[in-house]
Amino acid sequence: MYQIKSRIWIEGKEGVFLGEGRIKILKAIASEGSVSKAAKSLGMSYKKAWNLVDSINKNASTPVIKTNTGGSGGGGTEITEYGLKMILAFENINKNCWDFLDEQLKSLQL
Repeated sequence: MYQIKSRIWIEGKEGVFLGEGRIKILKAIASEGSVSKAAKSLGMSYKKAWNLVDSINKNASTPVIKTNTGGSGGGGTEITEYGLKMILAFENINKNCWDFLDEQLKSLQL
């Protein structure tokens, strides 16, 4: 059985806006509540994770994360409503792309 492999990303005027790695870090931030915990859960340095998130925010029309400064309860990071929409949109685009490619391969009858 054959498979078509594909990776997609969305670019903006500042370069890559969203791709698989950026979505992973956003999802990890959503589940972990901070960039540092998200980075650790993915085996990534904090600096790399922050650079990815910063790059996403620079390309986004609206921020995708909201940071809360520390204090007695500590700080944290949340994904904004826009950020959640971007995660879902990217995942839908990816799924639709893979489904389309699977159909194209089937039509070739290899």
